[in-house]
Amino acid sequence: MGPRGLLPLPWSQWPAEARLVLGLVALWSLVGVLVLTSASWWVAEREMGDGAFYVKRQVIWMVASWGLLYLGICTNLRRWLRLAAPALLIGGLLIAATLVVGSTVNGASRWLVIGPLQIQPSELVKPFVVLQGAALFSHWRRIGADQKLLWIGVFGVLILLILKQPNLSTAALLGLLLWLIALAGGLSLQLLVGSAAAGGLVGTASILVNEYQRLRVTSFLDPWKDAQGDGYQLVQSLMAIGSGGVLGEGYGLSTQKLQYLPIQSTDFIFAVFAEEFGYVGSVVLLLFLLLFGFVGLRVALSCRSNQQRLVAIGCTTLLVGQSILNIAVASGAMPTTGLPLPMISYGGNSLLSSLLVAGLLIRCSLESSGLEAPRRRRRERQPAPIG
Repeated sequence: MGPRGLLPLPWSQWPAEARLVLGLVALWSLVGVLVLTSASWWVAEREMGDGAFYVKRQVIWMVASWGLLYLGICTNLRRWLRLAAPALLIGGLLIAATLVVGSTVNGASRWLVIGPLQIQPSELVKPFVVLQGAALFSHWRRIGADQKLLWIGVFGVLILLILKQPNLSTAALLGLLLWLIALAGGLSLQLLVGSAAAGGLVGTASILVNEYQRLRVTSFLDPWKDAQGDGYQLVQSLMAIGSGGVLGEGYGLSTQKLQYLPIQSTDFIFAVFAEEFGYVGSVVLLLFLLLFGFVGLRVALSCRSNQQRLVAIGCTTLLVGQSILNIAVASGAMPTTGLPLPMISYGGNSLLSSLLVAGLLIRCSLESSGLEAPRRRRRERQPAPIG
């Protein structure tokens, strides 16, 4: 499809899974821009005087993110794995910096403002958590206790720093992501159960210490008890979803987005989608995520090394899992959190992270087809990089 010089492998030699992932990501990105256009236009027109304000910025970030996806496809996975450790440490320092000089929005310090850019390190660090988690757990039985403790400590500090922002949703997502990678890597049941229990205790402690998180949990249990206060977001989201009916109100015809539904362009954008496309559209979206997860699993099963397999599992889990969590929040299946819907919610940091993860998944599929096999054979006796 493209010149040999622009692709790491001629298009005709791409595995079916790699082609399908690329096609699904392209469709996901296109639908995301269309949904964001509908969700943001009225508010942008009223607040910014330009209905296309958010869409234009999103398209610019989309172009940059697809460039990052291309880089992910064209760069050897071993190079990404070598980069993971320093990138993770730098990301941890930036997350720590948000606690000191970060910009506070809605009571949380998650952003660093650098000129015209807002950087959210907890989003940008996600691909490298996948890579370093795969590097660590794929060789768990062959590395020393010092390396195990070092990286478990690094992951623990990273999650605690994100909790401190506070950002319970992202911390829980990263903890669950690492737990699932460890499970796929074959760690012992005792370690997995123990780590799950510890994570549950930390999450519970965070909810008890932070009043706003505690209020979110109580409002989730009965949002109509304080429908104009703590339960307002969820009540308006449920009204939007319910208003969609079977076939929806039609594209662009949501009424809840007219400043009734808060943060309708980011955390609750699914509610706008559900109102406009209804039950049928929502089911189609869930089936799309199921298809993406199935193809990602096929990529993982075709990988030639355990390390590649865990990267593919981590990438698939991150994109599909975060999407399901976002939908669960908007539909009242779990307490309100601040997770964006990948490739649909407004935000450049989320786009960069999501499309790099998609590029890494495609790269795993390409390498499973024998791409750069001679180089891999020459290095097969060398220990895999874990930092």
